[in-house]
Amino acid sequence: MKKFRKVLDGLTTSSPGGTIGSPSCGSAAGTPTAAPTPKEIDVQETLVSENFQLCKTVRHGFPYQPTALAFDPVQKILAIGSRSGGVRILGRPGVDCYCQHESGAAVLQLQFLINEGALVTACADDTLHLWNLRQRRPAVLHSLKFNRERITFCHLPFQSKWLYVGTERGNTHIVNIESFVLSGYVIMWNKAIELSTKTHPGPVVHLSDSPKDEGKLLIGFESGTIVQWDLRGKKADFRIYYDEAIHSVSWHHEGKQFMCSHSDGSLTMWNLRNTTKPFQVTFPHGKIQKDGRKESCKPILKVEYKTSRNSEPFIIFSGGLSYDKAGRRPALTIMHGKAITVLEMDYPIVEFMALCETPYNNEVQEPYAVVVLLEKDLIVVDLTQSNFPVFENPYPMDIHESPVTCTAYFAECPPDIIPILYSIGAKHKKTGYSQKEWPVSGGTWTLGSHTYPEIIITGHADGSIKFWDASAITLQMLYKVKTSKVFEKPKPGEGRAAELVEEDPFAIQMVSWCPQSRIFCVVGISAHIILYRFSKYDANTQIVSLEVRLQCESEDVITPSENENNPCFSEPGSHSPQPHHQHPASPGSGTPEGIKDSIPCLKVKDRMVRVPPGYQAELVIQLLWVDGEPPQQITSLDINSAYGLLAFGNCNGLAVVDYLQKTILLCMSTLDLYGAADPYQRLTRSPRRNRQSTSGLTELSDNQQSIDMERSKSPTSESRENSFSRSRSSSVSSIDRDTKEAITTLQLGESYGRKSDAVPTPCLWVGTSLGVVLLIPMSIPTDQEERMEEPVTIGPSGAILMLKGSVLRFGFLDCMGALIQSPYEVWRDANAPEDPDRPRKRKLVHFSPSSSQDTCGEGHLAVVCSERQAKVFLMPSQSCLFVHNITESSFVLRADVVSVCNSVCLACFCANGHVMTLSLPSLRPLMDINYLPLTDMRIARTFCFTNGGQALYLSSPTEIQRITYSQEMCDNLQEMLGELFTPIETPEAQNRGFLKGFFGGNANTFDREELFGEAAAGKASRSLAQHIPGQAGVEGMKVAASGVVGDLARARIALDERGQRLGELEERTALMMTSAETFSKHAHELMLKCKDKKWYQF
Repeated sequence: MKKFRKVLDGLTTSSPGGTIGSPSCGSAAGTPTAAPTPKEIDVQETLVSENFQLCKTVRHGFPYQPTALAFDPVQKILAIGSRSGGVRILGRPGVDCYCQHESGAAVLQLQFLINEGALVTACADDTLHLWNLRQRRPAVLHSLKFNRERITFCHLPFQSKWLYVGTERGNTHIVNIESFVLSGYVIMWNKAIELSTKTHPGPVVHLSDSPKDEGKLLIGFESGTIVQWDLRGKKADFRIYYDEAIHSVSWHHEGKQFMCSHSDGSLTMWNLRNTTKPFQVTFPHGKIQKDGRKESCKPILKVEYKTSRNSEPFIIFSGGLSYDKAGRRPALTIMHGKAITVLEMDYPIVEFMALCETPYNNEVQEPYAVVVLLEKDLIVVDLTQSNFPVFENPYPMDIHESPVTCTAYFAECPPDIIPILYSIGAKHKKTGYSQKEWPVSGGTWTLGSHTYPEIIITGHADGSIKFWDASAITLQMLYKVKTSKVFEKPKPGEGRAAELVEEDPFAIQMVSWCPQSRIFCVVGISAHIILYRFSKYDANTQIVSLEVRLQCESEDVITPSENENNPCFSEPGSHSPQPHHQHPASPGSGTPEGIKDSIPCLKVKDRMVRVPPGYQAELVIQLLWVDGEPPQQITSLDINSAYGLLAFGNCNGLAVVDYLQKTILLCMSTLDLYGAADPYQRLTRSPRRNRQSTSGLTELSDNQQSIDMERSKSPTSESRENSFSRSRSSSVSSIDRDTKEAITTLQLGESYGRKSDAVPTPCLWVGTSLGVVLLIPMSIPTDQEERMEEPVTIGPSGAILMLKGSVLRFGFLDCMGALIQSPYEVWRDANAPEDPDRPRKRKLVHFSPSSSQDTCGEGHLAVVCSERQAKVFLMPSQSCLFVHNITESSFVLRADVVSVCNSVCLACFCANGHVMTLSLPSLRPLMDINYLPLTDMRIARTFCFTNGGQALYLSSPTEIQRITYSQEMCDNLQEMLGELFTPIETPEAQNRGFLKGFFGGNANTFDREELFGEAAAGKASRSLAQHIPGQAGVEGMKVAASGVVGDLARARIALDERGQRLGELEERTALMMTSAETFSKHAHELMLKCKDKKWYQF
């Protein structure tokens, strides 16, 4: 624990702008000069660097760009591979694990070692990996990289330790799963096909062992060749040459026949008794045309042939639809007896898999569900009901239903808010789901002790807002608001919104939520703000609309003489943007030439509307077009329920609205806010005619194209810049070139507007893109009746403070270093029935800066963070106590004052991917970790910190990644995560009966070890594949080893290590043998050379 004693600067008697160059604001970090009038502050700082550690906690949402699917029928867990090398493993709700291949290569195929707690992944870089799932954070045990051949298909028979690997050259290799070493046994393509065949059969597209005899391997080649290979005899039992390309093969469980799917949309059935031609060819979707020919169909990419005890077999396939019907959606077809059901999907099918009761391929399969992996969704169909309903998905797979455009994260919410939102959201849930339990039910998860109510809010491109329960590292949808319902639907011919943005006129840019008062505010891309209040009752309401003209006039010129005479807050005249209150603008209004003027981008519903319980719109504020120029997007917003005020700004200026009285209190340009105290002494304001907007993240690239404009072109497109590059100077010369100064952050709270203030009053802190901080004091009537009738008065701007770079965040501490919360109004339901005994009153909660500091006297600390530096000021003296230059080469994208470990710190996220924390108030660096190598626009727009050492961002367009920067949470993470593996006994194989066993071949006597082991098959060529031991494999297993599972794991580790040592010994022996052979050869050659020579010839 460190104790900081700092001598504070005394009052400076110069003008408000005088603090800019005062020595107390020197650039040396944390080295303030001695003050003329000392006053001591005593802050016990408890945070040290050991409190901080950065790690990923959990990933939510649908795996982006999925490529592969696997299911363990005994453990009942599901794995999904993705194009970026990610693997997502899902079990019961709460069991959700994300792993990433270091190479980042796409996952081609996944194979569970059924009921073994392990998974094999085959990647596009031709590497096989074995993952250990017996630990909460899976790790790679082994990898095997193929050097000369490309992997195309893998197959691992149930309860076998030998993995078949098919390649692009048509060869089949065999890998020992335990040692991850190639066997010397290889099925070469030229041995598999007949010697007389002139053409190469193509890559291996299918491998499976015969259900009747494990010693027979069915190999399918892309060209249409199928070979059944006798593994013992090392010869082909039969060969099929079909003239259509094969996509997949599926056996009947008895092993006497199999089905193939082909590129012409046909299914062929083959019987092992006669393999010269298929005994059945069907085109399930190919109708016979008038001329007698079949219509051409798309390829059937996969077929599954599953038998059932009490009904006809199920034939399930994807694709195969006829080409002639344009615009048909992707479909999964289920053929059951004579019934054909076509299930149309919203997105293309990546992969599907039937879930069966048994893991044995030679038993009646009894399929009960089909998992369908789509490009942007995961669906499970119930096969046990004739109408094939889908199961309700317990995972949040629809975060991206409309592209996410902004996020907000709230930890430690009031405990009652989650149940209330859930109960209202539950009324709007879809129906018609299967009544059965979700079939992916593996793993175990218990609610950890470190849980508290957390809510994540996502804003979307279609104007919808979703509230998610994020408590205890799970994510569950609570409630959805559609902001577009506030507006009239634009008529086809009337494209006012289309001129502002090409698409998504309702897209959400910012949200502000007060969980205590339940007031919710959203900012949309069409320069609009909607204020919502929460009610448990439905109501008839008319939405109030305010229209604001926040635009610099072209003829505005400020001269020094004019400036001296004008007070800072003149009446709205020619120098200030004009407010328009409930302006009845029609689409045609404007100048005779048809230039749009004084009209908003969207039309608010102007009639009484019935609103359901939940969030109900009360007020809409819209910025207006001016002289044919659309309004600039809103860059900052703050709302305070205790004051009843809403403040917002853009690159033109600032507006303050009294949402209780529905009036505009202030609307003026940024320059007018300064009055005579403009630190840059700018004289003219010329508006930008070309439309360049400045978003809340300020300009993120040299061409000043903001994030929001970039997004508005196409929210779903990912072809954005992958990194930021910018050089920006705060010098006066650069400011002269561009006099637009955006309002980048706002904060309403109790503070001291001027140095002379003795008591704190309501203030608005304003931060701008030029690093200027303005304080605007306000006077708000305290009596409830007066508050609704008397106007709120706003005084001239008080203090002006300066920082390097655009201002991002304000935070307030008392003189003991504790965080001061903004005052708020306790929630009351405006639509609740009146109670005559208890008249409804506004109940306000204030946190006075002076309440908790009897020893320190009056005053509080203001933390201000900009893109480049952080400063701590003492109020009301405005003296700068601490400065820290956060970054020189990059810039801060997001900064938040957060509580962690019963203290507070400043958390920052930089454009170069660094995550930092600084102590408060001394601004000592506590953590600086290079977390993300490149930061793209999506991450920049969605990254946010919250209390308790947590943060989140959108890691892909469909997934939310949560991280923690708290050491305590990193330590407790193991306890919070679910267990993927649970010890379950493997179901016993059904008794096959005496006759079946007698006549069914010697399937059970097949010993793969005898055939594929080194003793029989020898060693594979070393240049063919390279074994790579896992980084965290054995250590990870040692950590996970506990209880029954532990004993098994320990035995496996011992065997593994022993096998490794034996392998090394064998290699050394082999080397010795080679050198002995070489020596013997040389000796023999020497003997032959010298055999006929006499002794004197030497």
